[in-house]
Amino acid sequence: MVARGKRYNEALKLYDREHLYSPSEAIDLVKATAKAGFDETIELSVRLGINPKQSDQQVRGTVVLPHGTGKTVSVAVFAKGEKIKEAEDAGADYVGGEELAEKVQGGWLDFDVAVATPDMMSVVGRLGRILGPRGLMPNPKTGTVTFEIDKAVKEIKAGKVEYRADKTGIVHVPIGKASFEKKALLKNLAAILDALVKARPAAAKGIYMRSVVLSSTMGPGIRINAAQIMVKLAEEE
Repeated sequence: MVARGKRYNEALKLYDREHLYSPSEAIDLVKATAKAGFDETIELSVRLGINPKQSDQQVRGTVVLPHGTGKTVSVAVFAKGEKIKEAEDAGADYVGGEELAEKVQGGWLDFDVAVATPDMMSVVGRLGRILGPRGLMPNPKTGTVTFEIDKAVKEIKAGKVEYRADKTGIVHVPIGKASFEKKALLKNLAAILDALVKARPAAAKGIYMRSVVLSSTMGPGIRINAAQIMVKLAEEE
């Protein structure tokens, strides 16, 4: 059995582990249990009724959170020609072509998201073994392989997050920081859940959202009533 710290055990006394809370109640509780000495990230975990081994039941996409993630995101853009200036004007932290790729091959990975124009993918493709395992490989499905560099960089800087069901069918995605106002966290939560509902595969049968849990970095999980969640969010916005 995992030994829990005093702070964690104190947090457990604040709520009923078996109760299914409304989104509003869950936000209140997750903020109350975030007692670490830093601004904890609030994470949403959703277990979906899908078979991720089937190609027609993959759930993956992106959503721009209305109130951002609370994290400063560093963006590297692989581009050439006029797209270099476009990336710089949009606020990209690092921009380059072959020289940037060589820097990454040398071990440099001081960025959170990589974006590339389609005509640079022959260069970026060589970095697959480095970027892939770290979740940094640009991908058309997440809007990070595009000629619309201005839009891509600005959305990422504004709070665009990627969601993807893992091999167990669970999606983990941040919705903000414990210091965020309740209303901001609720709107971010609603945006992600709405995106997940719209991303439901046609081949998925039965109950889609099996369980929905909110937790802070160092806190326990707060269970949300998945059966009523979209109705409650609509009422509480």
